[in-house]
Amino acid sequence: MKLLPAVLCVGLVCSFALSNLSAAEDPAHNELRALRTQVIDAITKGDIDAVLTHVHPNVVVTWQNSEVCRGADGLREFFHRMGKETFKGYKVPPTPDELTILHGGDTGISFGHVVGAYTLLGKELEFKSRWTATLVKENGRWLLASYHVSLNALDNPLFNSARKSLIWIAVATGVIGLLVGWLVGRRKKA
Repeated sequence: MKLLPAVLCVGLVCSFALSNLSAAEDPAHNELRALRTQVIDAITKGDIDAVLTHVHPNVVVTWQNSEVCRGADGLREFFHRMGKETFKGYKVPPTPDELTILHGGDTGISFGHVVGAYTLLGKELEFKSRWTATLVKENGRWLLASYHVSLNALDNPLFNSARKSLIWIAVATGVIGLLVGWLVGRRKKA
């Protein structure tokens, strides 16, 4: 019986040591964190040229409005047409749900959530979105190769605003219908 506590103690020490070895993080994750910080800083400053230094020349970006941009020129054009006036900053910057899934040391897939502030249709709105990014390492640098961001089609500020408007329209139509019915009914009695 005296051997059992010693075996348990050795087992715990070994499992702790093994868990620390398996938890050792690939150095690529620090490089990817730095890339994320640099891209977010550039976007926050509205500096498209700085953003473009961190994207692959053949980058593909799909936005919440289903528009797709390809390459640096496509991203620059989209930014100048939509980004400056519409995007007002992050309430929550793109935040990964977990460490980037690495494939072969030169490719990674990351995913998470973001809350962006926008001005659309004269209103200030916040969109909670989900995103997925593909990252590639070329010439010793990590670059954003693709980015897809989407929002919940059934729970977002535009849909919720339209739903509220429809409810008010339905109530107003119902009241007007009742009023017209009452007036027609009175006229027939007279």
